[in-house]
Amino acid sequence: MNSDFLPLRRIDHVTMFVGNARQSAYFYRNAFGFDVVAYAGLETGVKDEAGYVLQQGEITFVLVSPLRAGHPDNQCLALHGDGVQDVALEVDDVRAAYAVTTGRGAVGVREPTVIEDENGVYEFATIRTYGDTTHTFVNHDRYHGIFAPGYKPIDPSRYSPTTRHPVGLKHIDHIVGNVELGKMNEWVHFYEYVMGFSQLVHFDDKDISTEYSALMSKVVQDGQGRIKFPINEPAEGRRKSQIEEYLDFYGGPGVQHIAMSTDDIITTVSSMNANDVSFLYVPQTYYEALPERIGRIDEDISRLAELGILADRDDEGYLLQIFTKPVEDRPTLFFEVIQRHGSRGFGKGNFKALFEAIEHEQMIRGTL
Repeated sequence: MNSDFLPLRRIDHVTMFVGNARQSAYFYRNAFGFDVVAYAGLETGVKDEAGYVLQQGEITFVLVSPLRAGHPDNQCLALHGDGVQDVALEVDDVRAAYAVTTGRGAVGVREPTVIEDENGVYEFATIRTYGDTTHTFVNHDRYHGIFAPGYKPIDPSRYSPTTRHPVGLKHIDHIVGNVELGKMNEWVHFYEYVMGFSQLVHFDDKDISTEYSALMSKVVQDGQGRIKFPINEPAEGRRKSQIEEYLDFYGGPGVQHIAMSTDDIITTVSSMNANDVSFLYVPQTYYEALPERIGRIDEDISRLAELGILADRDDEGYLLQIFTKPVEDRPTLFFEVIQRHGSRGFGKGNFKALFEAIEHEQMIRGTL
């Protein structure tokens, strides 16, 4: 697949639509160690919604909430609850990116738009992907403000940076989407044909299954290998899988989890534990078999066991990973922390342990 027709620089930011952006910003700041750097709302001249920009390393989250009952996205908020609304991709040319993707079948949501203020010019355009999720193409080469027009640097009276607890997250490693049964290949084709991605790896129900449930997954990546989107769909099983549970509570397809990298996962997870982040439980039996399966690694396996960190190895090296529990009452969005030591995989050897940990949570919720 020739990916030259849509050159992408990176994931620019992720926008989450939430019920109360100010409170959500407080959570991601205190639990995940983000800086709250910018705000848009009534005080900055934005009359229909409030937004907070959070940054850590190269990661940018934008948390947005409606201010009025007539906001056009209120229906999505009622259906989905808090969740990822948009994954923004930085491009060289917004108009060209929008033209080529819509010309290849993407549904346009917002045509190329130029907005400006005293800090310069900001360009963007939006297309639809699975469910109500969108991709916004952005270019801010000529914009020198804190984030985008309408956003101002955060007022210290709103958030004081001195009480933040940094955890060492660096960049977004991958973003995982859940789609309905039978739709995975359709969306893989979308990313391949419409956006010039290629398939990196495929996992079937033999790779990702337990006694009760299973899923299938394909990973697509852009031409430079910087942007990776695994796409999951449920597989037939004796009970409701985690993907079916997600689709049920989210009200359709959407982003399941965001994986964020770190250079020192032990320090990061220890800090997040201190910040009261809840992670999935991994039984000690997993670590009894780990030395033989994983071989020599730099980290102390007893420390990994203490923190619940998983490990896996492939031909190129190994990786360490851990998954939070859902970050809201609906069992939908959660996060992964990952540290790579050469491996470019996704922890295939951990799928069974991870699936069983999620099923344990499903049993507690009564949704398995």
